[in-house]
Amino acid sequence: MTESTNQKKTVNVPRPAPQLPRISGRRAVLLGGLAIAALVLFESIRSVPAGFVGVSFNKLSGRLATLDPGVHVIVPGIQQLNMYDARLQEVTLAHTVQDDSEGAIRARSKEGLDITADVTVQFRIDRAKADILHKELGRNYLQTVIRPQVRSKVRDAIGQFNAAELISTQRQEVEANVTNALKSEFSRNNLVLDSVLLRELKIPDSVAKAIEEKQTAEQQVAVEQNRLQQAKIAAQGAVAKAEGESQAAVARARGEAQALSLRGKALRENPQLIQLTVAEKLSPNIQTVMVPSDGNFLLNLQTLQGAAALNATPAPRKNDSGSGN
Repeated sequence: MTESTNQKKTVNVPRPAPQLPRISGRRAVLLGGLAIAALVLFESIRSVPAGFVGVSFNKLSGRLATLDPGVHVIVPGIQQLNMYDARLQEVTLAHTVQDDSEGAIRARSKEGLDITADVTVQFRIDRAKADILHKELGRNYLQTVIRPQVRSKVRDAIGQFNAAELISTQRQEVEANVTNALKSEFSRNNLVLDSVLLRELKIPDSVAKAIEEKQTAEQQVAVEQNRLQQAKIAAQGAVAKAEGESQAAVARARGEAQALSLRGKALRENPQLIQLTVAEKLSPNIQTVMVPSDGNFLLNLQTLQGAAALNATPAPRKNDSGSGN
């Protein structure tokens, strides 16, 4: 046999592909139903975050329901969930914040001057009435209610005052008027107003300068009036003091006159008091003594002492030798 005959031929026979286990029709329907149920359950469970409020809308019945924060079941395709932010929000209308074609609020004062106001309004939606808000306003309540109402109420409040009042004494009054007007308007639209912040009121520079000069002049007049008032008070005090001193002098003179009258009467009734008065007026170095007598006289002790000394001096002795002659 030849070499080619002795060699065995190798033939590659393809292996049959592994067959998947056959699934019966009932089992396939069951698995499909479970998958659909899982998908429906996944789509039905919805969560309302903290600080938000949900509004569900039933497409079949048209009913609206308010949902508090938490997990809720919503039927897919039948119920629609709408989220609203129930936290504190704010809207600022200012020259640095452009809103459509207008940023700051432009108004006119009582005398017709142009006033520019920058205002910030803080508010929140009424959580208990979120379904009504959704029905009547929807998500566009900032453009349909808040911004137009803020502009309108600020213009109305500014128009009640003069420019000088707006930048000096009535700023808080403007805030109060705007707040009161917006509260009722917001409440009617299921919104809760928190505060109105009047950030800036700007008037034309020429008007501001004139107002400043006027206020400076008024302050100077007030200072001068205060000085005149003080001078008037000082003059009244001086007059009162002079009148008091005059009355005091008259009272003193009247008292002295009465005292002299009483003293004269006493001297007339008691002549011995004259001697006492004279003794009291003498110098302390002069020693006197009052000797009661009918003549009412005074003796000078120094004179008496001098006379006594002369009388006490012994007379000079005669010479004994001469006595014998």
